[in-house]
Amino acid sequence: MDIPSQALALRKARRHLIEHGRCSSEHLDERLARSWQRSLAAGLQPLGRFDPAATLDTQGLSLLRARHHELLAHSLPVMEYLFEQVRHSQSVVVLADPQGTLMHTHGDTHFLGKAERIALTSGASWHEQERGTNAIGTAIAELSAVAIHGGEHYLERNGFLTCAAAPILSGTGQLLGILDISGEHRPGHPHTLGLVSTAARMIENRLLDAHSRHLLRLHLHHRPEGVGTVAEGIVAFSEDGWVLGANHSALQLLGIGRSALASTRLDDLLQPGLQRWLDAQRRAPDQMLVLQRPDGSTLYARLRCDAPPVPVGRAPQATPTRPVLADAATTDALSKLDTGDRRWRTAADRVRRVLGKGIPVLVQGESGVGKELFARAAHESGPRRSGPFVAINCAALPESLIESELFGHAPGAFTGAHRHGRTGLLRDAHRGTLFLDEIGDMPLALQTRLLRVLQERQVVPVGASAAVPVDFALICATHQNLRQAVDEGRFRADLYYRLNGLCVELPPLRERSDLAVLTQRLLAEIEPDRPMAVAPGLLDTFGRHHWPGNLRQYASLLRTACALMPDETTTLDWEHLTEDQREALLQPAWQAPVPVTGSRPPQSLQELSLSAIHRALENSRGNVSLAARQLGISRQTLYRKLGASESRP
Repeated sequence: MDIPSQALALRKARRHLIEHGRCSSEHLDERLARSWQRSLAAGLQPLGRFDPAATLDTQGLSLLRARHHELLAHSLPVMEYLFEQVRHSQSVVVLADPQGTLMHTHGDTHFLGKAERIALTSGASWHEQERGTNAIGTAIAELSAVAIHGGEHYLERNGFLTCAAAPILSGTGQLLGILDISGEHRPGHPHTLGLVSTAARMIENRLLDAHSRHLLRLHLHHRPEGVGTVAEGIVAFSEDGWVLGANHSALQLLGIGRSALASTRLDDLLQPGLQRWLDAQRRAPDQMLVLQRPDGSTLYARLRCDAPPVPVGRAPQATPTRPVLADAATTDALSKLDTGDRRWRTAADRVRRVLGKGIPVLVQGESGVGKELFARAAHESGPRRSGPFVAINCAALPESLIESELFGHAPGAFTGAHRHGRTGLLRDAHRGTLFLDEIGDMPLALQTRLLRVLQERQVVPVGASAAVPVDFALICATHQNLRQAVDEGRFRADLYYRLNGLCVELPPLRERSDLAVLTQRLLAEIEPDRPMAVAPGLLDTFGRHHWPGNLRQYASLLRTACALMPDETTTLDWEHLTEDQREALLQPAWQAPVPVTGSRPPQSLQELSLSAIHRALENSRGNVSLAARQLGISRQTLYRKLGASESRP
């Protein structure tokens, strides 16, 4: 259709929409008609005054960018390259989040002024429900690349624009963002949609490669020269051959859809089998593989795998036999704590599955990783959220009072007992959740009584003869290795198996992949009325630090630094840290202690004990909690033994 005829058809379609309240398929193509109909259903009027939604403020935009920092990091170089291709067309290159909020714009200075007048600027929403038919919003709705020219925009005031946008998808098909080119409408932009689609594929490939760096990856193409180019297919798969993720090109080359991910083995799609590829790669890591599809056609491929890092003190984790794709994001209390770390999210997803099913949860992790915060969020995400959440630190209760505190007591049960008696913390948790922190420090005698409560679901207060029924969900937490404590007789085996219905481990701060987003969230909580950020160089140093106190230590540092910053400053940098904080951050993460016994072998039980502690600390790179777990003692005992050694002449 020529330009005048197209403009006439659009005017007729708009008039029909205004007069009849529905789109006419006679004047619009099917996709554009669907979009106009959605825009109308959202309550938008194509003509007249338009009241745009409020844009994000500086703090909100900072949080949004922090949440999508990985997408931004991989997109910005591609956006700069893309702008070079359209530099002379008075255009702007835009990156939006999955909800259509603009996160970054890069473009022509002259056009940016016009773009700002229609809120084509960072922080503004271009979702269809806010702006009607437009390339960004319609690409989200259709989940495909789309170009919207001039009068095809639902709102007449946007008719001076021409826009082309493409979705950026993860290897499992999740929408990560939208890449867009917008400029002034005029005839002749035949290649813009192809440019933006290719750029979106480049970003997808970079992200898939980054997310799959610890998985086996097959880079393939139907020509050997195509491997390594933007047109290549990339497949990520487990060690036993299950397909975990793939880009658009790989899905086309393999002839499968995204619904087949995690239920398809590569051996069913390509021959020879996986073991032959691995053998070939071991012999010649860079050689080109020649693969056959079921229809007999040939594909060329290279196999890639970066060995996963093994944290100190932790055995390598086996790849799951059958991968399970994550459910859609939820909006419960656990999801509100989720800042993007994969291990943390896996723990939360597993806990969600057992909430309300009578299965006790054991949360493991170093001190300060947020075990109680995680447990409270699990309680608030489950069916008992309206009931009480009773948290008990088993290591903090005085041993002489722990029994009466937990189980309650009858009036006058012992000297100093309350004259009206006490219900006890176990009964306080009735119809709610009982959280037993540092369960590994509970005395053996109390372990026996707790086991009986869990078996019989009733409590006998101290000094009473009648049992009282109790009903609560149970979550326990510990920094100790309970399995080792059982082997050493410090923890009852039958209680351990009763508590360990589901065991999850929260990662220490130094191993988390979401430090930037986590930092932004902590800063927003500390300074809710001031948009805060951390200087990139300092944030890099934070990422390399060991953080033996984990989140507790990190939050304390940020809180102190924010308090020391001038009111007008919004970027936290080195000068805002205290002298001891700067010194600690600049120190190597861990230096092995010098054994006090010198070069001679240990001569006494005390020296043997101290030598074992030094070796454990060296093996754990100074992580006291991990060293204590390896030795099978509490942190308090480890500190006490070290302190005693330092006080000896």
